[in-house]
Amino acid sequence: MARTRSFWGWGYDEERLTRDEIGRLAERVAPLIGAHPAYVEPPVAAELDLPAPRISAPTSIAPWCAVDDVARAGHTYGKSFRDVVRGLDRDFRGAPDVVARPPDEAGVVAVLDWASEVDAVVVPYGGGSSVVGGVEGPPDDERPVISCDLGRLDRVLEVDQTSRAARIQAGVLGPSLEDQLRVHGLTLRHYPQSFEVSSLGGWLATRSGGHFATLHTHLDEFVESIRAVTPRGEWASRRLPGSGAGPDPNRLLLGSEGILGIITEAWMRVLSRPKFRASGVARFDAFGAGAVAARALGQSGLWPSNCRLLDATEALVTGAGDGTTHLLLVAFESSDHPVDADLARATELVADHGGTLSARGHVAHDGDDEAARWRGAFLRAPYARDALVCLGLLNETFETAVTWDRFEEFVDTIRSTAHDALRDVGAAPAVVSCRLTHVYPDGAAPYFTVIAPGAPSGRLSQWAQVKGAVMAAIAEHGGTVTHHHAVGRDHRAGYDLERPALFAEQLRAAKRVVDPGGILNPGVLIDL
Repeated sequence: MARTRSFWGWGYDEERLTRDEIGRLAERVAPLIGAHPAYVEPPVAAELDLPAPRISAPTSIAPWCAVDDVARAGHTYGKSFRDVVRGLDRDFRGAPDVVARPPDEAGVVAVLDWASEVDAVVVPYGGGSSVVGGVEGPPDDERPVISCDLGRLDRVLEVDQTSRAARIQAGVLGPSLEDQLRVHGLTLRHYPQSFEVSSLGGWLATRSGGHFATLHTHLDEFVESIRAVTPRGEWASRRLPGSGAGPDPNRLLLGSEGILGIITEAWMRVLSRPKFRASGVARFDAFGAGAVAARALGQSGLWPSNCRLLDATEALVTGAGDGTTHLLLVAFESSDHPVDADLARATELVADHGGTLSARGHVAHDGDDEAARWRGAFLRAPYARDALVCLGLLNETFETAVTWDRFEEFVDTIRSTAHDALRDVGAAPAVVSCRLTHVYPDGAAPYFTVIAPGAPSGRLSQWAQVKGAVMAAIAEHGGTVTHHHAVGRDHRAGYDLERPALFAEQLRAAKRVVDPGGILNPGVLIDL
């Protein structure tokens, strides 16, 4: 069945929470924030009235360019809290002038050539799921804006079974990619929360974190080579299993967020599909004890595919638990051998730190335990976020990473900073929950979720103040500005503090070489 992409919020209109689901969500949240929120209807296409485009596509590419209001509105923003609020407010003043959907790499070249001729900004667009302002036009740039949607570059072009690798176009979305690899018995096994509505190119450009909670946590480790188009010409790295020949050229495009070129395809290392699975859920009376157990697992060399710790509040809000205990979700998988022994050893490690792990042995990703309920809530969480916004609430996430020696103090500081900032803007009482999304031998990635009553007007001002306070605390106390959500525009202030000053100069120099006109996603990562 065909589904309709939302032009103002997350995902597909047909997948939005029902009124009953929204009601149950409001009932769970109300006691925590001391308010019973009222629902505001989202916009419909008939209400759109965008400014007229300032440029027209040349005849050679006009057949695959769109200037209708729905297409332009849908490419105006990403899917952050700020984006959804602006969509609910029917504010699409920053809409791109043209949405270009090139059918192939030659079409991408044609878009860049046209943009250079008319001095227009080009914003690369994969699935549009950015939650950091990474796909909107620059607010202070008067030039016309072209959104270059890679959605038609959506095929697996080659499969190398011998090397276990695949050549994949950048515009393919997660489900289609897995469908195409499945017929070969292979998988990329990269499942970010945005899996349904994000693309390979977007994952590469943002250094996406995905399925694996330990070891190969980011997409970086699966890249053999990348191909991209720049205003100066084509860019391609050599396909290699490894190399010690100077700095890795792929690393320059990974995380570049479209400022150095538009990624068109990549050779990716793929995996045989898993046949053996085992999982369990451990309960802890204290979040700190659960974190210590997660650290033991991360340092054990067992490399569980899932090692995610939910605090009691996170478990309650998502429906994974009842709010009385903290949950550690542990899972192993393999395409080669049973993993029951790994789970058994994990159970011993967890017990050493005061947790009780209920193992399930060989399981698929189904069932009705806490882990299964959390997986369902995890994939539906962006739709729940939209519902919370429609209920008038303030909702934001902060994901970071810090070394274990600073972990406990860091988490306490960020929690208290968020509560103080929310109280300062009149958004209290509030929920500030935490979970660990990824675990390393030397640290972890804590992910904080904020839910608070929003002001009837001025939620964006509240959001900006809270965002600024928490990001400043993260930077001050040694965390990263982003573990896997990218930088975009929303994290620029923190990124400017995190990176070395000379590296910023190097990045600017690289951009001047490949993009002398500064047309590619200006204002993201650096200013020229």
